[in-house]
Amino acid sequence: MLTVLDLSNNRIKTIPPNLFVDLGELLQLNISYNPILELQMDHFDNLHKLKSLSIEGMEISNIQRRMFEPLKNLTHIYFKKFQYCGYAPHVRSCKPNTDGISSFENLLANIVLRVFVWVVSATTCFGNIFVICMRSYIRSENKLHAMCIISLCCADGLMGVYLFVIGAFDMKFRGEYNRHAQSWMDSVQCQVVGSLAMLSTEVSVLLLTYLTLEKYVCIVYPFQYLTPGRCRTVSILVSIWVLGFIIAFLPLVGKGFFRNFYGTNGVCFPLHSEQPETIGAQVYSIVIFLGLNLVAFLIIVFSYGSMFYNIQKTGTKATEYSNHIKKEVAIAKRFFSIVITDSLCWIPIFVLKILSLMQVEIPGTISSWVVIFILPINSALNPILYTLTTRPFKETLLQVWINYRQRRPLSRARRAYAPSFTWLEMWPVQEPAPALSSPEYLAHPSEMSSTSGRSELLPARSRNGV
Repeated sequence: MLTVLDLSNNRIKTIPPNLFVDLGELLQLNISYNPILELQMDHFDNLHKLKSLSIEGMEISNIQRRMFEPLKNLTHIYFKKFQYCGYAPHVRSCKPNTDGISSFENLLANIVLRVFVWVVSATTCFGNIFVICMRSYIRSENKLHAMCIISLCCADGLMGVYLFVIGAFDMKFRGEYNRHAQSWMDSVQCQVVGSLAMLSTEVSVLLLTYLTLEKYVCIVYPFQYLTPGRCRTVSILVSIWVLGFIIAFLPLVGKGFFRNFYGTNGVCFPLHSEQPETIGAQVYSIVIFLGLNLVAFLIIVFSYGSMFYNIQKTGTKATEYSNHIKKEVAIAKRFFSIVITDSLCWIPIFVLKILSLMQVEIPGTISSWVVIFILPINSALNPILYTLTTRPFKETLLQVWINYRQRRPLSRARRAYAPSFTWLEMWPVQEPAPALSSPEYLAHPSEMSSTSGRSELLPARSRNGV
């Protein structure tokens, strides 16, 4: 009576359909490290007493849950990839027990990842929602720029939603993830949340590229540049969002061409996968990550390099031109901080994608940290960089706090609701009012504020004498 059968490392390419039919007493079977590419659905149907199955080192292209369902007594199974464990959810022990992102028990394998997915999600959502609300509350003299910033906040906020959903499903599957792994990665929820993450990253990249090019033309060609009208700005923003939606949701429409594009890992983002991609998915991935995003990154780097070179070169020219440049540099510095964080976040992603395409083995731990930390971190930082640290914003908060402390009654001349504050932002270039051209105002060009040297921020009506 045969109870142990070891056929490993025998260069077996195919297994005859009836090879295991008469081995009903078999307890251990090892067919590891053979160049077998496919298994029949009923190969293991008669191995009712089998307790240990080893198929390590085998790329099973047609793997399905049906193959292992008859093995009711199976307690240990050994695969080449962690993703295969999802096809044998009833087995108590499966190796490898993690891909660096997920584990046999949890969607997020690392306790640090499980904590920080909530921290980054909360920071991203709260920061961007707060900026959207404040931008609506503070009346900007450049409404088109405010519109661009709000649009960027919406894109960044989607990344927070993505992380929130991943954290929620990690809690739902806590302790028994392998039972739900395959159904989760094939689910509509995983596909949609992956699409939201892709939409967030692509719209953010495209918006930053547009804002950078606008700033580049403003500074390098200041007297030839015409301020963009509302119609043109709205058209560009709509085009960016439409393109982002097409990029993000196209893989869901062409399932036959892309296969399970987003469901290649537990976090539903197609940055790196141990599973072989279809030619369509591979080409699509190259076009997006190493085509569109890399070109955008190079445009941003070149534009800012040219801007600061041009500023340094023309720094000794006429006073009028110098004052004009000073006001543009103030905003350029802040946007440079935003862009450099985005660019630095994308460099590891470019490297990771290139290594993946070159078939270099990448530890899953690296992919998990990139998806949870590096990819969304700029979405969390952007609100801080372009709004929360600006002088007008801090002055607005200070004035609101002073009004609250003093509990000053509202004047009958004011409206019933809270006062509106004016936030002057010279982006793109706009001709300043005479009062704003005074030396007192230009003494602080880096702060992008419309206040005087006393740093007072008064309600819009009060400044008109009401």
